[in-house]
Amino acid sequence: MFKKILIANRGEIACRIARTCRRLGVAVAGVHSSADRDALHVRQIGESVEIGGAPASESYLRIDAVIAAAKSVGAEAIHPGFGFLAENAAFARAVEAAGLVFIGPTADVIERLGDKAAAKREAKAAKVPIVPGSEAPSVDPAAIAASVRAVGLPVMLKAAAGGGGKGMRGITSLDGLEQEIESAMREAKNSFGDAGLIVEKLIRQGRHIEIQIAGDGQGRVIHLFERECTLQRRHQKVIEEAPAANLSARMRDSMAADAVRLGERLKYRGVGTVEFIVGADEYHFLEVNPRLQVEHPVTEMVTGLDIVEIMLRIASGEGLPVQQGDVRIHGHAVEARICAEDPAAGFLPSTGKLSKVRFPDLGVRVETGIESGMEVTPYYDSMLAKLITHAPTRDEALDRLSLALEDTVVFGVTTNRSFLRRLIDLPETRTATFHTRLIDEQITGWSLGDALHDTQTLAVAACHWLQLQRQLESRSPWSRWHSSGWQMSVGGESLAPIPSLHVETSDGVSAEIRFGPLRADGSLLVGVNDARVPVRLAPTGGDAGSYLAVTDTHRETVRLHRDGDMLYLHDRRGSHSLKVVPYLSYISTSAQASGDLKAPMMGLILKVNVAPGDRVEKGAVVAILESMKMEMRIVAECAGTVASVTCQAGQTVERSAVVASITPD
Repeated sequence: MFKKILIANRGEIACRIARTCRRLGVAVAGVHSSADRDALHVRQIGESVEIGGAPASESYLRIDAVIAAAKSVGAEAIHPGFGFLAENAAFARAVEAAGLVFIGPTADVIERLGDKAAAKREAKAAKVPIVPGSEAPSVDPAAIAASVRAVGLPVMLKAAAGGGGKGMRGITSLDGLEQEIESAMREAKNSFGDAGLIVEKLIRQGRHIEIQIAGDGQGRVIHLFERECTLQRRHQKVIEEAPAANLSARMRDSMAADAVRLGERLKYRGVGTVEFIVGADEYHFLEVNPRLQVEHPVTEMVTGLDIVEIMLRIASGEGLPVQQGDVRIHGHAVEARICAEDPAAGFLPSTGKLSKVRFPDLGVRVETGIESGMEVTPYYDSMLAKLITHAPTRDEALDRLSLALEDTVVFGVTTNRSFLRRLIDLPETRTATFHTRLIDEQITGWSLGDALHDTQTLAVAACHWLQLQRQLESRSPWSRWHSSGWQMSVGGESLAPIPSLHVETSDGVSAEIRFGPLRADGSLLVGVNDARVPVRLAPTGGDAGSYLAVTDTHRETVRLHRDGDMLYLHDRRGSHSLKVVPYLSYISTSAQASGDLKAPMMGLILKVNVAPGDRVEKGAVVAILESMKMEMRIVAECAGTVASVTCQAGQTVERSAVVASITPD
């Protein structure tokens, strides 16, 4: 076994790899960008080398810097994790040339499998059924368009060098084909350094099943059974599970045999995933991910194996540590990916300070690279954490995951937590009758906004604000002049004659708050506009910020956190973000129509399509912004003439920065 390795990655996967290394007695070191100097993975690993600027292209994708870091800390091997350089054959070759061990497949195998077109050729040679389509990648938009027409609609554009849903576009119409090709190529180039695309027939209402394999590099390959990854949004996995439900033993055995045969043909070294698209009674090969997968924990939970340990033992020359006959499935496991994104805004990535983070600590495995106080930047993937549950039955595992999501608190950025809970409760999820297009087909009818606010929610938040304010004022010589105004009541059940607070919710609802006197039972009368709610808050004695909230006859455990003028509340409905402003400092302004186009979040301007004086129609794409490896189109909200353009390609802009102004017709 190795004495010391370098982990060439960041976030939750870096923390997870380090955990296995420590259990095996292997020392670890890491790398980080300038944006990650204070990141959790840097602190947990304990030794880390800064290798460049915030963008991945200036740090985590720099082969020379990563290898130099490994040598500087005395590492014998490099683990690439997933993403970044994990499927880069040039990196694997450079690592070996530097006298280090690459913990993964050989560079030759990565070249033969990491590219989707090459992988299809290998699968075909191994007599594994493949999806009809082009077998060679292209960077010529005209040639790609010709392939689309030759294969016939519907088709899927795929980044030949990529995975994770990046650089993928489902094409069902020839209208706008050139723009879709251009966008997919640009996204592929930004994510994987290779703009090449292949074209495949789009198989509708299929299931995405993958087989985990492991090989010793000498021709011996085993499988660790399958994972179900069908619940996807825009070709990106959202919830994964093992084993797959409603999958016949015949099809499972056939796919596993095909995956092993493909691995044997290549004398596969390390772990990898062979992915298939599955119909009612047939399946086709999709691709191979020659690396560790994001969803590997569900396989670990049902088999009891540590896949990172298997990788380390194979790479160190020990060979496969387990025989095929020893691999068994026990129970069912499900994983959900919590991402910093806003479902109500088309799943735009969300950046900002993580004011408060709390994950459940019982009955759930948590893989994360974040903690309270960290900053979510636009430079990397939006995934914040993975929650994994394991139970004797599938229904129990889903139930446990739903409760774990309910108990998860992330304040400061918008997440998809509530969206994930909704997915778990879908009838199609519970009966495993889903397909890969299910979410995209149904989502337009879903309400994906913030948790609903009611008078009790606002009253509890206001009461907490007052408690904190009184604690601050008790240390002030002016404490008898409470800014809350509640002392101005005239006794009984009356409220203060003027509001104390103005509260605004994230969905635009506002309320004026008045306070009454404390009651004998410790409750406080809170006025929310015209409503009157008695509230009593008592710490639960658990983690900080946990309270028992009593409103009238209702009792509920809630979590509360204040950060400046923002107050966050987590209750049975979900998470609430409230802006709380003392009433006397609140200035009401009427909204005015504006032709200003603003960046939806911090990111990099990839392209500007207009210039001052240009005439634009409503909906025209004015600029394209990239954040967290996602492209967002900034469109004209009205027809008119471009008055000014305040950004240029290659420029990083802040959230809400004006990128262009349009004078409406």
